[in-house]
This record gives sequence, structure tokens and C-alpha cells, in this order.
Amino acid sequence: MNSDYCVVVTTFADDANGKEVIDALISERLAACVQVFPIQSYYHWKGDIECQAEKLAFIKTKASLFSKVQDSIVANHAYETPEVIQLSIEHGLPEYLNWIAAECK
Repeated sequence: MNSDYCVVVTTFADDANGKEVIDALISERLAACVQVFPIQSYYHWKGDIECQAEKLAFIKTKASLFSKVQDSIVANHAYETPEVIQLSIEHGLPEYLNWIAAECK
């Protein structure tokens, strides 16, 4: 079992803002890789049921950097309350995990 690495999940609706969030993470070497997927989100927000096209971002990083990743997302995100969730990587190809370690500060 290895929890030195994680995937941080966030979403964004505006592509320009998403690029800003991602560029900050990559340039600050807080993420080795960010993958983006189109999704449709349904949720309660301020008393209403919302439905919105969004992008889901999977951010590959070291678990020790989670707080810095979270701070960077919050600082650059357009949402009042952005999704920031850490998912531990319990197992992975050692060469891939070593690559994450090499790419992240």
C-alpha cells in the first residue's frame, strides 16, 4: 500500500478559468499531470437544484503537496466554493509514481 501519491479532483465551468487553475498547478510544480473530462453536474446550491456542463479535472500529485494544491486551486478558481477532493493512490506502477515524484516539487 502506498499513499505518498494522490489524485486531487476539482471541477470548473469556464475553460479559460480552468486553464488558469491548471497552468498555476503545473507551473508551480504542484502537479505532474492534469487530465480534463467533460461532465454534466447536478447539485443543490443556495436552495436551488442546478444542472451545469462542467469539466472534471484529475490532478496527479504527491500527497504531501495537497494543502498547496488546494490553496492554488482556491486562489485561482472562479467558483465561490470549488470542489477540492483528495483521493489516495494506494497502488500504482512504480515507474509512473516515480515520474510524479520527479515532476512535483
